[in-house]
Amino acid sequence: MPYQVTIQPSGHHFQVAAHESVLDAALREKGSVLPYGCRNGACGSCMGTILSGEVVYPNDKPPGISEREQAEGKALLCQVQPRSDLVIEAREVKAGQNLPVKTLPCRVERRELLAPDVMRLYLKLPNIERLQFLAGQYLDILLADGRRRSFSLANPPHADEWLELHIRRVPGGFFTDYVFNKMKDKALLRFQGPLGTFFLREDSPRPIILIGGGTGFAPLKGMLEHAFHIGLDRPLHLYWGARAKADLYLDELPRRWAEQHPQFRYTPVLSEPRPEDDWEGGTGWVHEAVTHDYPDLSGHEVYMSGPPLMIDAAKVAFADRGLPVEQLFYDSFEFASH
Repeated sequence: MPYQVTIQPSGHHFQVAAHESVLDAALREKGSVLPYGCRNGACGSCMGTILSGEVVYPNDKPPGISEREQAEGKALLCQVQPRSDLVIEAREVKAGQNLPVKTLPCRVERRELLAPDVMRLYLKLPNIERLQFLAGQYLDILLADGRRRSFSLANPPHADEWLELHIRRVPGGFFTDYVFNKMKDKALLRFQGPLGTFFLREDSPRPIILIGGGTGFAPLKGMLEHAFHIGLDRPLHLYWGARAKADLYLDELPRRWAEQHPQFRYTPVLSEPRPEDDWEGGTGWVHEAVTHDYPDLSGHEVYMSGPPLMIDAAKVAFADRGLPVEQLFYDSFEFASH
């Protein structure tokens, strides 16, 4: 029998089947969208609080939720299944609720090696198709054996002649090995998208801090190019964390933005600069550079994308600096090798 789920504080409600995740059921609804990212329990973007009712994870506790969070009544809505009617406290996202998720073929129009381990792909859709998406969302490349690989869209919605992906080589990675060693220009792929609720919220007056780790720069690039395109005049400060200078694979681009847009600032941070880098910029962990520059984050909005370790450390540090959870948006990059 289906169970009824009510979302607070909006009061929206919908039906969930006994062996269906709360998120899967919510995605069928027209009224709102629950935040989500990876949809495999790793990133924590879909976390909500169970106010009443019983839930269960079909498998082991997902990695994206801690024992402490679970003890506080929180749950990952992309994985958890109901065992009774539920009342859940969760943020809802209204922008993008009418964007259709499509499964489309595409052609690899061009490949560009941006760094020894980062490849930029330009994907061309059939002439009769365009993908409507929000800056910061991602798509899933659909592999022949049913596996999926998720990549953020690095281009803004208004520049959609090609879809731009930044793909980092994963040691032993099934798909990335193909991209770097076997893929040819004009190769054919299939994808599903747009996906995710990591996108720029345009209806707030707060200044924005954006933090990217490695190829986490990709969705932030799309967000910033969109912000410049629409004339967003809120202060924008991009922090980009990488190991060495070569890993800032498009460093000249944000430097050019800083010259062209007075509301934009750029702070690159290297954790392991090499002697040949001759680096005079910030060093250490990128989230610590943010807390050093912004001891009080209560009046800001923060967007961050990158590896889970960066995201998890930043969430704690930013909460200690007064950042409300509803002003934090993030996309945690999990890399699959199999």
